Amino acid sequence: MKSLPLDLIEAGEIRMTTNRNDKVSEETGYTSPWIVNRADPYVWKHNDGTYYFTASVPEYDCIVLRKAYTIEGLVDAEETIIWRKHDTGEMGHHIWAPELHYINGKWYVYFAAGKAEEIWAIRPYVLECADADPITGTWVEKGKIELDFESFSLDATTFNHNGVQYLIWAQYKGDDSNLYIAKLANPWTIDGPQVLLSTPQYDWEIQGHRVNEGPAVLVRNGRIFVAFSASATDHRYCVGLLEASADSNLLDPTSWTKHPLPVFETNEETENFGPGHNCFTVSEDGTTDLIVYHARPYRDIIGGALSDPNRHARVQRFEWNEDGTPFFGKPGTAVVTK
Repeated sequence: MKSLPLDLIEAGEIRMTTNRNDKVSEETGYTSPWIVNRADPYVWKHNDGTYYFTASVPEYDCIVLRKAYTIEGLVDAEETIIWRKHDTGEMGHHIWAPELHYINGKWYVYFAAGKAEEIWAIRPYVLECADADPITGTWVEKGKIELDFESFSLDATTFNHNGVQYLIWAQYKGDDSNLYIAKLANPWTIDGPQVLLSTPQYDWEIQGHRVNEGPAVLVRNGRIFVAFSASATDHRYCVGLLEASADSNLLDPTSWTKHPLPVFETNEETENFGPGHNCFTVSEDGTTDLIVYHARPYRDIIGGALSDPNRHARVQRFEWNEDGTPFFGKPGTAVVTK
């Protein structure tokens, strides 16, 4: 993979912190930080026990995959570029937040991208691989996900519930980055209207920018939980939580409730600043729930947030409250059941 621009590094516009503590953290049980310079981390545990990892790279120019049979094994696993941005046109800039999913016997990557000539025309796109191994297999572009209206949109995730495949993503309307949900006819085509799921409303969702983004789905205890990230992507970035009954109509906005306080936010003691854009997975034996997220090791950013490469991927276990809701604790610390 190509390196970051040397002139920007020397000018102080990009600050690199690539060293990590190779010792396993006594608090979290995992290397901390876990995988450096990888933002928007996503982990898929396949049905054969293999873990796959992908994330945004600081250059925003390609999609990478690595695999291992353990969570810790992903740290030093070989990383393969499975797709590169186009030189012109769509999918030509800002390759962001890839997610790997396995649907009906095929692999899919959901990601956001801008146009080479219009870099902020960010839209969601899909890749497909029919081979058994997504790292060595052939990837085919399925194109852009067509939405009900054209605007800045990103962070698409998908999940299956009661035999129905759903898509949740972030999209701007006016000054707000909202979350929307819709059914899928196939992994790259929406079936029916998109439904407004959540819009920034609390003080912790509107710091710097009015943002709900980075949805991550967790199904447990008869409920559908959607963790999401809020506010600007600096130390104010944090995670909120939506929930709905598993028996409810997920396309009815009244089925969903937003928790009034963030559930995961900056922890200065452990140098986890701006934790967010998380996903969920489980331990090797399937008994421990894990939250995977990114955070910076410092509060103050030199230059713009997007030019700072030090959003490192991190992982830690979480527990469940007596009322059946997830308890994530504090970033970088051992979770004590609430």
